[in-house]
Amino acid sequence: MELDPLILSRIQFAFVVSFHAIFPVFTIGLASFIAVLEGLAYKTDNPIWVRLSAFWTKVFAVVFGMGVVSGIVMSFQFGTNWSNFAQASANFLGPVLSYEVITAFFLEAGFLGVLLFGRDKVPAGVHLFAALMVATGTFISSFWILAANSWMHTPAGVELQDGIFHVTSWSEAIFNPSFPYRFMHMGLASFLTGGFVVAGVSAWYLLRGREVEANRKALSMCLWLLLVIAPAQAVVGDFHGLNTLEHQPMKVAAMEGNWETGSHVPLLLFAIPDQENQTNLYEIGIPGLASLILTHEFDGVVPGLDQVPVAKQPPVAIVFWSFRVMVGLGLLMILFAVTGLVLRAGGRYWRTPWFLQGLRAMSVAPFLAVLAGWFVTEIGRAPWLVYGMMTQAESLTPSLTGGMALFTLIGYIVVYGLVFTAGVYYLMRVLYVGMEDEGDGREHEAERPSRPFSAAHVPFEIDDDNRPGSPTSQGGY
Repeated sequence: MELDPLILSRIQFAFVVSFHAIFPVFTIGLASFIAVLEGLAYKTDNPIWVRLSAFWTKVFAVVFGMGVVSGIVMSFQFGTNWSNFAQASANFLGPVLSYEVITAFFLEAGFLGVLLFGRDKVPAGVHLFAALMVATGTFISSFWILAANSWMHTPAGVELQDGIFHVTSWSEAIFNPSFPYRFMHMGLASFLTGGFVVAGVSAWYLLRGREVEANRKALSMCLWLLLVIAPAQAVVGDFHGLNTLEHQPMKVAAMEGNWETGSHVPLLLFAIPDQENQTNLYEIGIPGLASLILTHEFDGVVPGLDQVPVAKQPPVAIVFWSFRVMVGLGLLMILFAVTGLVLRAGGRYWRTPWFLQGLRAMSVAPFLAVLAGWFVTEIGRAPWLVYGMMTQAESLTPSLTGGMALFTLIGYIVVYGLVFTAGVYYLMRVLYVGMEDEGDGREHEAERPSRPFSAAHVPFEIDDDNRPGSPTSQGGY
């Protein structure tokens, strides 16, 4: 059997990007959370905020390191597997990726050192400034990366001459048509990821009765955030979908499993796309709803995959189901955010075991949603690498063989497996220790119950704690 270097190279890059993407999407949201904690600590002098910030900064450092290690090799793949693309796009992608390193990575790495090791060595205001700079750096980094990636989806400001992209307008190329929507969508996804991870970890500590007051405050902050961000993500996602319909209609057709252009198109809840026969099996849908969502009219015309030859259609089944996984998880996040609001009455949000257990499980949901969304975005672009201008086959390194691609793919899987295992092991150690060694206000071992969590295990009176003006409510949320 002959090995296809194109398929193997696509699998290799998909594996590396998928592995890498889960780290930045977490650190972007977590960096902002740490900056808020540092601001509260600076304003109130409450040691609880210091302990929370110190703990989550250690988590950030571990995840940031794993993100850097896993992301470095992606740029090398442009040369090893996609050299035609690297040469063709160098006039634009070269400067943009350099700007990301100069303006963002150096900022993050430099001030992360101050944030990690400078708490007792620099003034409190400087330490707060370092936290703000790290958070700012994460957003600057995502700005440049998403500008580059969005340009590949909606190329603008360039001309293709003799196989080389020449920039005609830097502003149009950077702020290409899909960039604003993708930047907002990914930014909100980062806040959702950070919020659900912090909420899930805090819920785990509360179930074990550990550092109750600090984790109650952290959980409360996250639930307020998620209550705003989760519905906002649905709205931004809708605008992003309309933009995709305008510029990449075949991606939307694959997302909807719509084979024929027509009106009154149903929103399919379930189907098994059969690309070979250009149809769906076992369809279950809501009549006209896809037309209403995409065109705001029940009888609106939605493009179908019949507008392009089969060879230019994306892999429909993967795109179709990845989109539904992403949307389903998004709706589940909204449900948990609203449930947190309902349980806030009487302080039940932090002492209801089934809700805390649910938050623990939901801590992985944003990562799955991000990966599913990434599959929709990238696989739905096929067969184009630069949409409408350069295909994946045209971008491949001419001398690359299937054997070479397979060898490097196996190597990446082995190395990344070792990195991930070591990183997760150390991260679990950090989470297990928790805030016990952070600051002077930590709880004593004798005060922490070893039995499963219940209201009786709380080291202070629940009703008094939730009464306005109680000592533990000062500076709380």
